[in-house]
This record gives sequence, C-alpha cells and structure tokens, in this order.
Amino acid sequence: MSMIALPVANMRKSRGFTLIELMIVVLVIAVIVAIAYPSYVEYVRKSRRAQAKADLVELTQRAERFHTVNNTYAGFWATIPDEEKISPRNSERPFYNLARDGDDADADAFTLTATPVDGTDQTNDRCGELGVNSVGAKTPTEPAECW
Repeated sequence: MSMIALPVANMRKSRGFTLIELMIVVLVIAVIVAIAYPSYVEYVRKSRRAQAKADLVELTQRAERFHTVNNTYAGFWATIPDEEKISPRNSERPFYNLARDGDDADADAFTLTATPVDGTDQTNDRCGELGVNSVGAKTPTEPAECW
C-alpha cells in the first residue's frame, strides 16, 4: 500500500481554544459583570426600601386606628411589639429599624422613621432614613424615587 503524503498542517487537530479566544471571553464576562452587578445591588436596595416604606405605611394606618379609638396618639408606640419595630419583620437580618421620633406621650402628632441598620448595604442607599408623619408628609422628598 502506498501512503499519500498530507501536509503537516492538515494533520493537526484543533483541541481547544487559543489564549486570545479565552481572553476575549473573559473580557466579555468581566464587562457584563461590571454592568450587571451594580444594577443587581441597586435593585436589592430598592426592594428592601420598598418593604420599609410598606411597614411605615402600615404603622401609620395602625396609628390612625389607635387615634380613632382613643382620640390621641399618646401611647400608640407602646402598643407595637418589639419584633414589629424592624423591617423586614420576622427576619433574621433586619435592614431597617422602625421608630417613633419624639415622645410617645405626644397626643397630637407623630413621626415614624425607618433608619438603615449599620453593617448592612442599606446604609449606602441614596435615600437614607425614610420618614412619615401624622399628616402624611414623607421624607426625604428628593430624589423622587425614594417615595
């Protein structure tokens, strides 16, 4: 049998990626991560902020019910159990502490605040501390997406 001579280049099989191809893939992944991760973190902060706002609104409604029955806001905060003074509730790791500003003996008005817990990523949230008072005024007013 006679053997046909083939060029050496045709006999070589491709067995993987070149270093250039691999570096291009790594670069594309790095760009995607650099864009996606900050967006993801901001989305998580926004969802935690939304939960804190919902908790503040619920507590405001409870304060109004208390006022309807008792004709005063005095003593309202004392009726709230400690496990409901965090957001999210029933969580191993709360991201906001809920509090009534001022004196619980104030009969005519109240201000509720949600303060980011130290050591959590919520302390980097651009809205910071959220608040609502007895007339429905919400803080902060800027940026607009905070409320």
